[in-house]
Amino acid sequence: MAPQSPTEGRDSPGSSASEKKRKNNNGSSSSKKRAYGEASGLPNGAKSHVVRRSSISKPGRDQRDEPVFKHKKRKRRDDRDRDSGNATTSVSRQDSPAIDFDGLSRPSVGTRQRLEETEEEKAARLDRMKGAVKTLLECVGEDPNREGLLATPERYAKAMMFFTQGYEQNVFDIVNGAIFQEGHSEMVVVKNIDVFSLCEHHLVPFTGKVHIGYIPNNAVIGISKLPRIADMFSRRLQIQERLTKDIANAIFDVLRPQGVAVVIESSHLCMVMRGVQKTSSTTITSCMLGCFERREKTRNEFLSLINVNRH
Repeated sequence: MAPQSPTEGRDSPGSSASEKKRKNNNGSSSSKKRAYGEASGLPNGAKSHVVRRSSISKPGRDQRDEPVFKHKKRKRRDDRDRDSGNATTSVSRQDSPAIDFDGLSRPSVGTRQRLEETEEEKAARLDRMKGAVKTLLECVGEDPNREGLLATPERYAKAMMFFTQGYEQNVFDIVNGAIFQEGHSEMVVVKNIDVFSLCEHHLVPFTGKVHIGYIPNNAVIGISKLPRIADMFSRRLQIQERLTKDIANAIFDVLRPQGVAVVIESSHLCMVMRGVQKTSSTTITSCMLGCFERREKTRNEFLSLINVNRH
């Protein structure tokens, strides 16, 4: 018997049935798509506005949880700094001002009374302090009338007025117009400035060194003014954290530079003579404003220049 041709095999009854079944399936599939399009309100069975997600390139997640790319935020910040044209508009500042309206440096409650009192009032204040010191000597079990302590109340009263003379100083008098327009915009650092202050918690000294750096916005300040500003804030009842911020904020207010950086390293006698009695401990505090706060490279350059990272 002759073999069956390929065309005859495709036109066989079984093949015709399979072909009809496929057509029917395709027809039902098309009708389902049309029904879905009509039900969704889309003409001609068009796809919905939701874009099909690729399970490989993009993981499944709620659209509300889509990440916000950081480079967009950084671009907006850079554009803002570039468009402003003035670095002082984007400088980070502390909320507490270091200088009062007439130049006093963070005056306390009795600062103006102390500053404006007459000679008679000064003498009366000194007598009250002498009496208080005499009482303290008696309370610790000493005899304030013995030879070695006779003049101690007066000495201590005068010393305490000297230790806290920063309350009476005016930052504008200290700067005395020593700001010069030199068109300089590179870092200026004055380091290893000795400071002596009184811990306001125990009235015992803490001593150390202050490192000050700033990047001018064309104007520079006489370098001797930086140690004087540090002394003005240290000659009062202080804590090291606030002293660091006071110095940085005052320099910024006076000079309006691109940025200010202040680091203090000190030893506190309240930790050495009493309490934990750790003689070799050092406390380090810092305050970074402006470009020192925003730019890590600038901050690291300052820290390397003052050798804080030497350990």
